[in-house]
Parts: sequence; C-alpha cells; structure tokens
Amino acid sequence: MKQENGHRNRGRNMEMEILFEDRYILVVNKPEGLLTNSPDPRRESAQTMLNGYLEQTHQRCRAHTIHRLDRETSGLLLFAKEKRIALQFEEDWKQRVYDRRYMAIVHGKMTEPEGTVSSWLKDNKMYYTYSSPYDNGGKFAVTHFRTIHAGEEYSLVELKLDTGRKNQIRVHMRDIGFPVAGDRKYGDGSDPLGRLCLHAYRLCFHHPVTGKELRFETKVPFSCP
Repeated sequence: MKQENGHRNRGRNMEMEILFEDRYILVVNKPEGLLTNSPDPRRESAQTMLNGYLEQTHQRCRAHTIHRLDRETSGLLLFAKEKRIALQFEEDWKQRVYDRRYMAIVHGKMTEPEGTVSSWLKDNKMYYTYSSPYDNGGKFAVTHFRTIHAGEEYSLVELKLDTGRKNQIRVHMRDIGFPVAGDRKYGDGSDPLGRLCLHAYRLCFHHPVTGKELRFETKVPFSCP
C-alpha cells in the first residue's frame, strides 16, 4: 500500500495507492491484475489489502466495497469504512457520483469524434455478457465515447458511463467494432501493451457525510501505440 506519506505494503509486486482517506471513505488507485474483492478472504484483492492496512494502522473498521472494477482494469476505486456509508452509495449512486470516466486504447481507427452506445446486457451461465438492442431481460446500459486520437491501427478514447454494468465498456466497444486492446474475452486478440488497455481515470462524487464535491484524477498508465 502506498500513501502520500510514503507508507507501502507490497503483495505479488503489486502496489496500490491511497489517494484520499478520512474516517468514512477511502479512494484508491487499483493496479491492473488485482481483484476489487473476492468471496475468498485468502485471495488477495484491493479489499483485503485495505483491510490489512486498516489493521496495521489500528483502525477499528473494515473496507466495504462501493463499486467494482474488473481485475484487468486499473484505476480509481471508492471504499467505505462503514457498511451504512456503502449502502448510501448503493441506494443513490446516480445522485452521489456525478462524473466517472475511463480512458481506453481500442483496436482500429475511430471514424466518429464522439457518440453513444446503448443496449441491454445480460450474462449467460458461463458469465459471458451478451448485448442486445432490445430488452433481453438484462440491464440497460449507456456509454458515451469521445475520440482523443485516431491512429491507423489503434485509437485512444475517453468513455463516460451513464450506468455501471458489468463489462459494459468492453462489450459496447466490441458492439461498434472497436474492441478494447488487450481484451482476451471480448476483443479481437490484439494485445499491443500486454494488458487490458482500460483505466478508470476520473471519479467525482459528493461526500456521503459532508456533501462536499470531491474530484479525483489519475495519470493514464498507457499511451496509444
């Protein structure tokens, strides 16, 4: 674990930085390859690393998951130190979280400067997410994209979510023919940087107790090849 004061706790050569902490919440920058949480407490995740940090610093609380990132996705994650705080976000997510954005490298030359993708997303028994333009019994999802750079083979894209469904960005970019580079599940096999090229770089929300607007951004850990 790494804080601005320099405290570190490494596991499997992974480092997670605490960007903000008070008595109610924690904001961290999760590395690629680390689970957000796991039903097995023996399996390393962002949540277990935070619980270890809270124990080491003699805080009588546990880290409660507020939202998740795929294991292969890096970036900003928000945790609560009390279950009631996590429930507040769960019950009123859209009002509390007012801006959440990602950066991605996608395969192909983006021809549109911006646009919106919407569909219903539903998992099958193998946990593969399917997308449908019609209601398939799944959850409706909306993704806005803006092209930052369009190269001949790869493009850099900013994505903003109206909804936070499982695998939403990865499935929606595949839907429009520009899969996220390095995506072995929903992509086309391209892997220019040896990782899933998706990073949650901005997270803005109202503090659950003070109501203050909090805004966090991180440096994107990759560039368009």
